[in-house]
Formats: sequence, structure tokens, C-alpha cells
Amino acid sequence: MATWFSSCAIFLVLLLLSHQGSPSHASNTLTANQQLSGNKKLISQDGNFALGFFQPAEGSDGKWYIGIWYNEISVQTIVWVANREKPVSDPVSSNLIISDDGNLVLLANHSKSPTWSTNIKNNTAASSTVAVLLNTGNLVVRHNSNTSIVLWQSFDDFTDTWLPGNKLSRNKKTGVIKRMISWKDRGDPAPGLFSIQLDPNGSPQYVLQWNSSIVYWATGNWSGNAYTGVPELSPTNKYPNSGYTFQFVDNDVETYFTYTVKNDAQTFTRAIVDVSGLFQAFVWTEAAQAWITFFTQPKAKCNVYGVCGENSKCSENAASSCSCLKGFIENYPNNWKLDDRTAGCRRNVPLKCGNNGSVKTKQDRFYVINSVKLPDNAHGIDAANVRACELTCLNNCSCTAYSHNGTCLVWYNHLINLQDNIVGSSDSIFIRLAASELPNSGTKKRWIIVIIIGGFVVLSFGVTILYFCHRRRRISGINHVDGSLISFKYRDLQFLTRNFSERLGAGSFGSVFKGVLPDTTTVAVKKLEGIHQGEKQFRAEVSTIGNIHHMNLIRLVGFCSEGKKRLLVYEYMPNGSLDKHLFGSSSITFSWKIRHQIAVGIARGLAYLHEECRDCIIHCDVKPQNILLDASFVPKVADLGLAKLLGRDFSRVLTSMRGTVGYLAPEWISGEAITTKADVFSYGMMLFEIISGKRNLEHAETSMETFFPVLVARKLLGGEVHTLLSTELINSESVEELERACKVACWCVQDNESSRPTMGEIVKILEGLVDVEMPPIPRYLQVLAEGSRFRECSFSFMSPL
Repeated sequence: MATWFSSCAIFLVLLLLSHQGSPSHASNTLTANQQLSGNKKLISQDGNFALGFFQPAEGSDGKWYIGIWYNEISVQTIVWVANREKPVSDPVSSNLIISDDGNLVLLANHSKSPTWSTNIKNNTAASSTVAVLLNTGNLVVRHNSNTSIVLWQSFDDFTDTWLPGNKLSRNKKTGVIKRMISWKDRGDPAPGLFSIQLDPNGSPQYVLQWNSSIVYWATGNWSGNAYTGVPELSPTNKYPNSGYTFQFVDNDVETYFTYTVKNDAQTFTRAIVDVSGLFQAFVWTEAAQAWITFFTQPKAKCNVYGVCGENSKCSENAASSCSCLKGFIENYPNNWKLDDRTAGCRRNVPLKCGNNGSVKTKQDRFYVINSVKLPDNAHGIDAANVRACELTCLNNCSCTAYSHNGTCLVWYNHLINLQDNIVGSSDSIFIRLAASELPNSGTKKRWIIVIIIGGFVVLSFGVTILYFCHRRRRISGINHVDGSLISFKYRDLQFLTRNFSERLGAGSFGSVFKGVLPDTTTVAVKKLEGIHQGEKQFRAEVSTIGNIHHMNLIRLVGFCSEGKKRLLVYEYMPNGSLDKHLFGSSSITFSWKIRHQIAVGIARGLAYLHEECRDCIIHCDVKPQNILLDASFVPKVADLGLAKLLGRDFSRVLTSMRGTVGYLAPEWISGEAITTKADVFSYGMMLFEIISGKRNLEHAETSMETFFPVLVARKLLGGEVHTLLSTELINSESVEELERACKVACWCVQDNESSRPTMGEIVKILEGLVDVEMPPIPRYLQVLAEGSRFRECSFSFMSPL
């Protein structure tokens, strides 16, 4: 009997082991007469990958997804998700099937309509369609009779993971760009905020983006052997223990980057866009039973845009890089526990806006954080000192913080991308909080002082109320129209500008005056001259200009159109126009870094006008006077679209202004049709001035030998561009940027407009993304440089066309 029981036990153990060791018997194929539901899986032939229903390891809350994961490692690692935005609640009653039209379809909870589908069109052999999970982790839909024709594959439908052999590509024929998108959070595979893809502007580099709009890291351009910003990603390099080799391909059909694993097939590697915004690559280590990171970009976590969300701060060397600001609490604490802080923080106590200064309510207060990198989206305000800056913020319900380091900067609503503990930083920021959030550190003496000045404050407050009540009555005609634009009455602009008493400057289109809106926002009001359009047409054109938004274009706030009066109201630029800093009495001498920043910014703004607006806009008057600088010396192109507003009178106004001499393209004189290349010519002449810091005409008046544009062309040919600027302005590391800028300027002013680059190409060249050949010396420059000929040209420029 004992022998019989012993024999049975051995048989049962062998039977159990045989079933446990049989994943290879599981199918890797789903056919038209099968369905996948419950805990059923497809498993690749080598057993490395599985496809089926799964729940995220964290925060799944009864939500189920169809996905692919590593089948033979202990840590749940999802590499692809089908229904990432539409989870199902019950995997048992949900089915993954091959439908009658040959599509792979997910039917949720007994539903006959698909929750997710491969959306294959015109499948001529639908009945023979199968879905196969390959050893690469790629799920393909193909015909059973012809395995070489792939109708659909998961490798073309990236989620957050890049597997060996897959291609992160751009199709040159269709324009389709494949990109990886992070999960929303660690418990939700829905598309998140961060992504990586080939540069949508066409350059051969990969960019990490926030919200598909803001690039916060790039590989740099492909140099032929590696990326300029990541030289380790080279076909000749291997990361230790990773088994990675890399390949970049650029042919007539597509551009793509891929990697493969050269060593044994049991080495698992993957790259992801994490919910933290980092691009990371891992290798699985069996001994540690963990994924080991061997590549991360950006290197500094705080360089990821919005990584800590709003109303928080990022500290690079702290144990936890993200933390809420004082007086704020996490929006979603569970996400923070899972290292996802992108949802940011919210206030503990609302601000007492509207009650500041009342007897019963304590006034909002500020606390300071020193040695910071200031948040994004600062607004420059005209304030004489720190106290004036503070009061400006207190008087605006939307103001949440201010900083004053020679210039008053304020922030409205939420703060984003604040970093602290920045070594060497002299910047501080004052965060606005309800009074109850800050301890009362006052003394009895302080209260006595407060009581003494209290009467004066109350009196001043009363006078202020009377003033603003009167002002509110006066500002009766301010109405929002056409989205965010404001329609002003002329009498209101008279009041806001103190009857146009503070003139900021004058240009080809009229004079500009400083004004202050009721919410204390400083604006620039331009009185247009030479406008003869009807009001309806004027409003239509202004509406078009008002809908143009770019960080390097001046923002239109509103307009006025009454009778023959035409005025435009713009955002105020505290650092004025570029010409005042290049040629005027400004005490600031621009370093090469600032000059290069300005040159690139202007090019980006013009490229947007020429190439990205719905209707191409030619500026027609590009010159330093029409380039304004914000508090950080970021350039903004002004007077955009005004050539169109002036219509047929534009050429008369433009050519009658002496300030424009030296910037007009030859085609203005010859009477040829004006294209975007006229702006390119003007940009090139201005770029010479940005490089030299002097007017071109000043050089020309001396001699042709010192006429800077000609001098640049000769220095380029001689390989001596480094001698153009003093060593105080440029170092050895910047010479390459200087040479590119000089080449660009010379190409821009070529006689034949077809030889000039586009503004989009100029941006890529200045940023080092595209190489540029040595330009010829334009004949036009030599004509300008000859003394007598130059004077003749000047007079012909100023005569009406």
C-alpha cells in the first residue's frame, strides 16, 4: 500500500511540474474563431512576452486593460497598452477577437460595439486574418496565408515604452511622426503630459516635450556618428551590461532611430518616457530581480518642465526633489506617494482678495524664498522699488508672487518651474499667502507704529477708493471683443495714458505712449498714422493680428477705432527697443550670449509669421527699432501686420522714414513683388548690427574697408571671424556661433532673393542644427559701402515708390 501511495505521489508531482513548465504550449496566435477573455493569454514562442487583460500595479480601482508585458520576470512591467484611455470593468465578460472585417477588436462587458480596434481598412482577406505576438514583443495582425504582409502592428502604436528593434520615426511621404507618450500616472496608462519624438520642425534630433508644446530637452542634431548633445548614443558605443547598439537611418522614405540587443536573447532592455518626464533606459538584472537604470535624460530632474506641478518647488539635491510651497498641500497625495508630482499643489487657505485693508480681515502677506531660479511666465511691471512692487501685487487679485532685483516681476495665478537652493543665484521670490498662514512676529512697538500710521493709511485708502471709483466710471468703454482683445474708447485711452503725456518712442507707423490699465497692468499705446481703412475692415485686420500668439511676437491687448482715430494697445516691454541698447546710451553692454539669444528669438518670431500663421504675414519693416525686449531681454517683434493695415500707403510711409535706410531689400526699389524674402534681407542687415553693436551706416560713412557687412564677408573668407569682436564679448567656445551668425547674415542679403534662406532655415542654422556653406560677397553690400554710391542709394530709398 505504501508503495502504491508513493508511486501515485510521484506521478502527481510529475504531472504538476509538466503543467507548470508548459508556457510554450500556450498559443502566440489569435484566430478568427477564437477569443481572449478573463485570464487567457497569448504568449510569444520564446515565452518572454504575454498579452492579455491586466491591472496596473498601483491604483487600478477595478479598471482592466489589454496589454503586453514581460512574462518571465517577477516585476510587472507593461510595454504596450491597447485601450489606454478606455478601460473595461470586467475582463471575464470582455473579449478580444478578430472581427468579421479582419480587425482586432476589444468588446467590453458583453458590448457588441468595439471599445478599441486596430482600424484596418479594406482588408481583402478578412477571414484568414490572425493576430500574432512575436518574440520581439510586437503584436502583429496579418494574413495567415501570407505572413510577410503586416496589416497592423503594436510597434506602430507607441505607448510609453520603446523596445529593441522598434523605430521611433518620421515618415517623409505621409508626414506621420511616431512618438512615445508617458502614462498619466503610475496607476493610469492614459496619455500623460510628457512625450519624445523626432523634432517636428524637421531636424534630425529627438526632443522631450511637455504637453506637446514645450521642448525641455533635446538630443542635439545627428552628426553622422552620434547626437551632438548625447555622444554616447553612437553605433560605435555600447553601454556596459546593456547590450545596446544604435542605428540612425535617414533615407528617401523615412528618418528613424532604433536600437538592438547584440548579446544573448535573455537580456531584457527597454526605454520609457516616465510619468516624471524623464527619458530612461533600463536593463533587467536577474540577481537583483530589478530593472537597473543605465541612461537618464535630462540629467537634472528639475530641468523637466512642470515636473513638480504648480505651486511647488524643485530642489535638485534634496531627498525628495519636489515639495509644496509653504501654505500649499498636495493636489493628489496618492500620486505623490508614487513619485508622480505633476498635479502640483493647492492653497490651504484662500487669499483674502477684495478684503485687504478692511478692519475685520487681515491683509495677505508674503514670505520669501532666497537663491532661486524664478518660475516661468513672469510679467514685468513698472515699479520704482521693492515696496511698490509688493503693493502692485497686493492690488491684483490674481497676483500670487513677486520678485524685485532691479526690475519688478510678478506672477499671476499658478507658479510653475520654481527651483530653490540655486548656488550663486541672487534672485528671491515673495510668495503671497493668507495672513493666517504666517506666524505673527510683530512686537508691541510695531503695533504702536501701525496704529500711528493707521489713520494716514485709512485716509489714503479712502482717497484711493474715491480715485478708483472715479476711474471706474471713466473707463466705461472697455469691452472684450474677438476673444481676448479689448475695444477701448478714445477718451479712455486719453485717461489711461494721462492724455498721452509719456512718450516711449516713435516709428514708421506713429508714436507710442505709456499707459496703465485699471488692473495696474502697464501697456504701450500706439497712435497709428496713415490709416484710411473703414472701421469694419480695420477691426477684421486687428482681430487677425490679435489672434497671433508667439513668445517672440509682441502681444496685442486691444485697439481703438473712432472716426479717423486708430490706436493699438500692446503689452509693455520694460527694456524698450533693441536700438536703444545697441546704439543708444544704455549702460548695458550685451554679451555674445545675449546677442545670440536675441538673434535666434527674432528669427523664431519672423519664422512664425512667415510659415506657421494661417495666412502668411510679411512684416516689411524689420529693424532694431521694431524689436522690443522684455525683463529678461527676450526679444519680441513689434509692429507685425501693420503693413497690411496701411495697405497701399505702406510703401510711401515706409520709404519716407529715414530710420529705415539700410534695411530695405533691393526689390523695394526695383518695383518687384514683395515676398517674405524682403524680411529676410532686413533681418540680415539687422543681424550685422546685432553682431557689431553699431549701425551699419556708421561703418559705411568711414570707408568701405570698415563697412561691417563687407568686413564680415572678408573675414569669413579669411577664417578670421574671431577678430570681429573683442575677447570681452566672445570666447573660444562661442566662435562657432559667431561664424554661423556671420554666414547667415551674408546669405540673408544676397542680391537674388531665391538665394536667401527662409526664416525657418535661419533658426536651424543659428541653433547649430543645420550646416551652412560659405556665402559669396553680395554685390549689393559693395554698392552700399561705396561712399558716393551709398548716398545716391539713400536718396532713392527715401523717395516714394
